[in-house]
Amino acid sequence: MADLNKSWQSQMHRRLNVIKWVIILLIAAIFARLVYIQFYDKNLSKQSARVHKKLISTQPVYAKNGRILARDGSLLATTVERKRLFFDMASHGFDREERFVEHADSLSKLLSAYFGEHGPMWYADTMKHIHKRAVRRDSIDFKVVDRRSLFGKLFGSKRNIDTLPIYKVTRRHTYTRLFRDVDANEWAEISRYPILNESMGEVYNDTTTFIRIYPHGDLARRVIGRTNVEKPYGIEYAYRDTLTGKNGKVHLQYMAPNFKAKIENDTLKTTPAIDGADVVTTLDMELQDVADRALRQSLTEQGGEWGTTVVMECATGDILAMVNLRRNSKGQYSEGINYAVAQRMEPGSTMKLATTILLLDKAHMSPEQKYNSGYGRKVKVGKYNEVADSHPIGTRRNPQIDLRTAFAESANVYFLKAVIENFKGRETEYYNALCSLYLDRHPGLTELEQGANAVFLPKPGSAKWYGSTLGLLSYGYGLEITPMQTLTLYNAVANNGTMVAPRLVKSIKKGDKVIAENPVKVLSNQICTPTTLALVREYLEQVALTGTAKGCFSEEQTPFRVGAKTGTATAAKGVVYGEGYHLGSMVTYLPADNPRYTFITAIYKKKGKGSVAGANVAGPVQKRVATYLYNREEEWAERLIVSDVKQLPVDVKGGSIEHIGNVASHFDLATTYTSPTGWGTTTTGINSISIRSTTADGRLVPDVIGMALSDAIFLLENRGLKVEFSGNGKVVYQSIEAGSQLQQGDKIKIRLE
Repeated sequence: MADLNKSWQSQMHRRLNVIKWVIILLIAAIFARLVYIQFYDKNLSKQSARVHKKLISTQPVYAKNGRILARDGSLLATTVERKRLFFDMASHGFDREERFVEHADSLSKLLSAYFGEHGPMWYADTMKHIHKRAVRRDSIDFKVVDRRSLFGKLFGSKRNIDTLPIYKVTRRHTYTRLFRDVDANEWAEISRYPILNESMGEVYNDTTTFIRIYPHGDLARRVIGRTNVEKPYGIEYAYRDTLTGKNGKVHLQYMAPNFKAKIENDTLKTTPAIDGADVVTTLDMELQDVADRALRQSLTEQGGEWGTTVVMECATGDILAMVNLRRNSKGQYSEGINYAVAQRMEPGSTMKLATTILLLDKAHMSPEQKYNSGYGRKVKVGKYNEVADSHPIGTRRNPQIDLRTAFAESANVYFLKAVIENFKGRETEYYNALCSLYLDRHPGLTELEQGANAVFLPKPGSAKWYGSTLGLLSYGYGLEITPMQTLTLYNAVANNGTMVAPRLVKSIKKGDKVIAENPVKVLSNQICTPTTLALVREYLEQVALTGTAKGCFSEEQTPFRVGAKTGTATAAKGVVYGEGYHLGSMVTYLPADNPRYTFITAIYKKKGKGSVAGANVAGPVQKRVATYLYNREEEWAERLIVSDVKQLPVDVKGGSIEHIGNVASHFDLATTYTSPTGWGTTTTGINSISIRSTTADGRLVPDVIGMALSDAIFLLENRGLKVEFSGNGKVVYQSIEAGSQLQQGDKIKIRLE
C-alpha cells in the first residue's frame, strides 16, 4: 500500500512539474512578446490604430438649417429634430417572461395614453406577438450525478442525484416600429417609461433625423421654396448656403454591447455643430392669406389657367405678398411656378404707362394733343399697323380724344398714332428710353426660380425688329416682360418717380443678432420729370374713377381713392396664337394722394367662362386686396367709437381651446369645457362660452364647424387630409362627417360664411 502511495505521489509531482514549466514558458513567451512589441515591433502604431478603431468611433453631430421668418418674426420654415425608435423584442431587456409580460402591459397603456394612435391592447398584442416569434426557448434536461459514492468509486458508475431543466435561447433580432417619430420633448417623456428607462439602448434603436416643417402649409409655398426636388426653387434654394449649417463631430468609446460613451481629450476633441443662419423676409402672412384667397376665388370663378398677385411696399420695394397659383390635372388650384418673376408675356395695355411717359418726356407731346379714335372701328396707321379699340371711345360725331381720355379708356388707336407720329425715325431713342425703365431686363428676384426666362425687348436694327414693332410696342405687344417688371414700373410712379428693386429678404440673423442687412436698392432716382409724374398719376386716378377700372374703384364702389391701370392682351398658348387665350391684368397703388402700396394681379385664361378683360378678371382680386389694406391702416379706415360700456362677443370661433379660454377670460365670460387643451368648437351664450373638444384620435376626421379657416386647415392637413374651401368667415360645412374614419390623402371640402 505504501509503495502504491509513493508511486501515486511521484506521478503527481511529475505532473505538477510539467504544469509548472509550461506556465513558466508561457510567462517567458508573453514577457518576450511584450518586450518585442515595445522596442522592436515596427507595426506598433498600426496595431494601436486597429485597437483604437475597434474601441473608438466618430459620429457626426448634425447641424440644423436656419429658419425662414416673416417680417413680424413668425415662422415660415424651421427644422425640428425627430427620433425614430425601433424596438428589438429579442434583446436581453425582454429576457424573463414574467418581466416582459408585466412591463409590456404597463408600457402599452402608457403609449396608448400618450399617442392615442391605438388602444393598449394593440400595443400589448403587437409586442407579445413579435416577442414570441423573436425569442425561442428550447428546454434541455441536465442530469447532475454524484461521483463520490463508494459504489461509484469501485465500479465507475454514476448515480443521479438531480435533474435540472436548462433552456437554450434562440434570438431573432429584428426591429419593430411601434409609434410615430417623436421630438426631443416627447422623447424626454417616454424614455422614462418601463423597459425604456433601464435598457441602456438594448431594447430599442433610435435614429435622429431633422425634418423641415412649414407652419403655414401651402401658403406662399413657392416663394418659401424647396430643395429636395429635382429643380429646387424659392428662398430655400436661393439662400441655401446661408440656411445650411456646418456639421460637427463627437467621439464615442465602446463600453458594453449597444452602449457607447462620449470621450474627449487633447487628441479627440468634440466639434460642435454650427446651425444655419435665419433669413428674415418681407412677407406679411396675413396679407398673403388675403391675396391667396382672393386670387383663388377669381381663378375658380373665371376658369383661369394660372394667376399671380404681388403686393409691394412703395418706398422700400418690400414684397409683402406673392401668390402664384395654377390649375392642376384635378382642376384644383395650387402653388405653381413663380409666374411673377419667371413668366414673360406680352403685357397689353398696362404698357401704356411707359408709352405715356415717353410721349410726354422724350417727344414733348402736349397732353392736349388729340387723335381720331375711330370710334371702335379698325384703323390702319402707316404701312404695317392696324388696330381697333375694344369699345367705342369719344362720340360718333366727335371721335377726337386727348391723352387723358385715351389713357383712362385704354385707347389703342390713340397710342399707336401718337407713337408713330412722334417716334418714327427715332426708334433707337424709343428703345433706349424703354431700357431706362427696366423693360429690357429683370429688376430682381430671378434667383427664386432656376432658368427664369430672359425678357424680350426687340432692338431696332435686329432680326426681331419688324416694320410693325414700333407701333405694337405702343399698346403692349411685340415685347415680353414679367409681371414683376410691370409692378416695379408702376411702383416707381407711386414712389414719386424713384424706382426701387423688389426686395424679398430683409436681413440675415444669428439668434437675435443681425449679421447682414439687405438695403433698399435704388434702380433709378427719377424715371421722369415732376410734371410728367404729376400728369400720369392724375391719369391713373382717372382710370379708377371713370375709366376701365371704375367697376372696382369708382366713388360708388370704395370709400378710398387709388391709381390703377387695366390690361388685356391676346396671348399665345405656347407659341400659337388664335386659340382664345388672354392675359388679363391690373395694377393698383393705394392711396392715390400718398401711395404706400402697389400691387398687381395677372390671370391667364381661355375665352369662354367669364370675361377676359383685365378689369373683370383681375379687378376683383385688386379690390379685395385694396379693401383689406385700407381697413387695417388706422389713419385710413373708419375707427370704432370708444365706449366705456363693455360689449360682449356675439360669437367666438372655435380653434385652440387655450386661445378660446384667453378670449373668454378677457371678457369675463363663464367657460365650460371637457378638456383645457387641444382643439374644440364653441357655443356662445349670453354671458358664457361652452367648448366641446374635437376628437384627438389621428385616425378620425375632426369637427371643424365654427372654426376659422387657418385653424381648420391646420387641423385637417395635420390629419393627412387635402382641403378645399370656399367663402369667408367661419366654417359652416364640412363634406366628411366628424368622427368618420379617415384615409391619408382623402379630400375634404369646407365652406365658410
